[in-house]
Amino acid sequence: MSRYSMIVQWSDEDRLFLLTIPEFADRVVMPCTHGETREQAIHNGEEVIEMYLEAWQAEGESIPEPSMLQIAC
Repeated sequence: MSRYSMIVQWSDEDRLFLLTIPEFADRVVMPCTHGETREQAIHNGEEVIEMYLEAWQAEGESIPEPSMLQIAC
């Protein structure tokens, strides 16, 4: 499983769960993928992340860093 963020939101208009990957926002049209269930959207999101990372690596492009949640104690 990747360390990239995924945001899953329900769309009444599309009647689907739409998934965005915030770290890819400046390079990929959003939303990135979707699913009829939340689980399907997440599964599709993992596949999209893998696909983009492989393509960017093959093309010699920079790969966005996963963002890390910082929790202050």
